[in-house]
Amino acid sequence: MTNQIDVNTSSNPQSAALAQLVKDLGIDTLSQDKQNDLIIKMTEVLLKRIFLETMEKLGEDGREEYEKITESKEVTPEQMEQFLKSRIADYDQMVQKIIEDFKGEMMTANSSN
Repeated sequence: MTNQIDVNTSSNPQSAALAQLVKDLGIDTLSQDKQNDLIIKMTEVLLKRIFLETMEKLGEDGREEYEKITESKEVTPEQMEQFLKSRIADYDQMVQKIIEDFKGEMMTANSSN
């Protein structure tokens, strides 16, 4: 049985961090279905946290511009990432900190069980 997320082949830091968290929490020892369920739930929580922090840092003007961009059906993920990086100077670091904080929370919760 192979894991869907492999630390060594993940293409971005967020995927690599999630893959490492899966290993650290021992989720990789669960059945594939349970792994997938937990990964989906963890990803949803992370995405919500990243979105909320991003919207806060964008401010009102940035949020309005964000809404205009998202209304365009032709915007690519790369274009959206460029927009966010152009509006939030430390965007990558912000995302990484959210991931690290989440990982810390999960590790703490896991060690207390």
